[in-house]
Amino acid sequence: MDLVTSPASRSDSTATRLRAEILNGTSAPGALLAESAVAKRLGVSRVPVREALFELEREGLVEFSPTGRAFVKDLTPQDFEELFVLRLALEPLASRLAAPALKEDSAKLERNLAATRRARSVQEVTLLDLEFHQIILEASGNARLLKLWRSLRGELELWLGRLHRRHQLQTRETLQETVEAHQAIIESFQSQGPAACERLMREHILGWREWLPLFP
Repeated sequence: MDLVTSPASRSDSTATRLRAEILNGTSAPGALLAESAVAKRLGVSRVPVREALFELEREGLVEFSPTGRAFVKDLTPQDFEELFVLRLALEPLASRLAAPALKEDSAKLERNLAATRRARSVQEVTLLDLEFHQIILEASGNARLLKLWRSLRGELELWLGRLHRRHQLQTRETLQETVEAHQAIIESFQSQGPAACERLMREHILGWREWLPLFP
């Protein structure tokens, strides 16, 4: 008997494909995502496209104009500054809270670092970078702190992906710099106290802020 794909499955699949195109830069910032054109290109009806666009809007990857047209989110320097301030507030605190647990067991961070060393694309580095930080948030044991960080995840991946791609074009050192920074953070968790881990994470996030001038 043939299985019929459910509307929910079609919407999820469409959202997955559109999300990947946005995050890897195939769909450029500010690009129009016309329902009819996207539906034709992906071979689906307009309904799953519309539902996917609403989902991606909630994730911070798509925005709608007053007339209801959907566009790939084009984050501004002001958006970046706001994300930076929130990272600076959340992640050093999470590192302090997570320090005892990660000193006891840093295996997840080490596996993430090993995967980052093997990464073959800037997009892969971006994903692993965010996973590295999410592991720390999860280890903090503070569910509300983690929830706040996860609410930023879509926009963080969008911005960090753009930063990594531009940095790679200019320096060709995105992977190496990410590996070195994360190695230092792991060693801090393994050998230092909570205050030192908090301080290093703050320095790490401040370094992320310094990449902003890479954008025109």
